[in-house]
Amino acid sequence: MVPLMPEAFVLFKTEPTHERDVYLALADHKGVAEVHALYGEFDLLVRISSPNAKELSSMLMNTFRRIDGVKETQTLIAVEA
Repeated sequence: MVPLMPEAFVLFKTEPTHERDVYLALADHKGVAEVHALYGEFDLLVRISSPNAKELSSMLMNTFRRIDGVKETQTLIAVEA
């Protein structure tokens, strides 16, 4: 069996008027598979993957949370059922 790459879904709250800038910054990142704009409590939904759990964690903590305009994130780690 081929090991799966770690994957997560991340919900983003952005500062008012920064939704588009954050969306574009995320869409340009190599670890991002999908970015979707949302209506409701969160502004963006992002699906990310990386070669291993350590890189996934680094991407979340050292890259995405530091994007200008990101106010809050909620991460959901995907697991195989």
